[in-house]
Amino acid sequence: INQVDQGGMNLIAVLLLSSLVPSSAFWAAFPLHQSAPDRRASPACTRSSPIHLGGSPALQCVASGWPVAPLDYIEPLFRPPAEHSSFILQVTNGCSWNKCSFCDMYTADGKEFRPKPLELIEQELKLIGALDLPVKRIFLADGDAMTLPTKRLMDILSLIKLHVKARLQRVSCYCLPRNVAGKTVEELTALREMGLSLVYVGCESGDDEVLERIIKGETYESSLSALTKLQQSGIKRSVMILNGLGGPELSEQHMVNTARLMNEAQPELLSTLVVSFPLGTDRFEATSPGFRILTQEELFTEMEVLISNLSLEKTIFRSDHASNYLSLKGILSRDTDKMLMMLRDAKDGKVQLRPEWARGF
Repeated sequence: INQVDQGGMNLIAVLLLSSLVPSSAFWAAFPLHQSAPDRRASPACTRSSPIHLGGSPALQCVASGWPVAPLDYIEPLFRPPAEHSSFILQVTNGCSWNKCSFCDMYTADGKEFRPKPLELIEQELKLIGALDLPVKRIFLADGDAMTLPTKRLMDILSLIKLHVKARLQRVSCYCLPRNVAGKTVEELTALREMGLSLVYVGCESGDDEVLERIIKGETYESSLSALTKLQQSGIKRSVMILNGLGGPELSEQHMVNTARLMNEAQPELLSTLVVSFPLGTDRFEATSPGFRILTQEELFTEMEVLISNLSLEKTIFRSDHASNYLSLKGILSRDTDKMLMMLRDAKDGKVQLRPEWARGF
């Protein structure tokens, strides 16, 4: 058993959740029951009397490998692939919109949207600060933390600055275009100055007909307005687009208008995911009757339409999410020809694709 030194010496301890769920704060809670390796630790833990930090009790534990996370999440949790090593700080539960017909991420019992009380967020950050965990990046969960009022976000960022003092490189979160509508460029700039440097914007499509069918609650213009305001504030934008979202019927216009939106917005980062339905298609088919999932070849053809219509200056492009059969990486438009060649080779069977069993959602 380790002892806490009152004078501030290193605390050689990690925290023990009652469930012993390890380090989901670092690995984020992207569902790990898929092909990802089992990162559940098997620490040899010895319990002792609680440590009291600002009224928040925690248990000491000696563990090998990655530390046990001290946070009490409402699961399931999701994060972007790029946040695989980030500390996940849950500041809201669920998604404030939660009507998109393609998305089942926040439909589980207990995932109804609600903000997390600020005092609970502060207790968790105090624990992180007291343990001096190697936190370099923080991702604010859940589905659209940017829906919180500017003052609440500023309060959270202030607490992060207060308690996570060393090594922090960035704070990021998911963002719907509607989350930005009620915030001024000046407010967004203030958030960036407080440390919020990157948001993942779920545009899904730039085509109004596709957006209407999926009950996105957005349009081409609302998405462009949000992306423009974020750009003006200096917050980096990582835009997410769904390959196959329009089905065969709307495939071409889905990608042509998405490319048009991206060309106007010029995001710093752009990624594509393949639309997937791990919980079935009933929710989606309610708004898109007769929808058919695209074949591999049709997905590649749709990507060819997107990339060939993009005219970007220096956007980092990725299609390396686990839902994609083919991983594409590069800078657009510098690597346009290389990516188009890879897509043609994939259609001709010359490229090794991610097998079905290895795909995630």
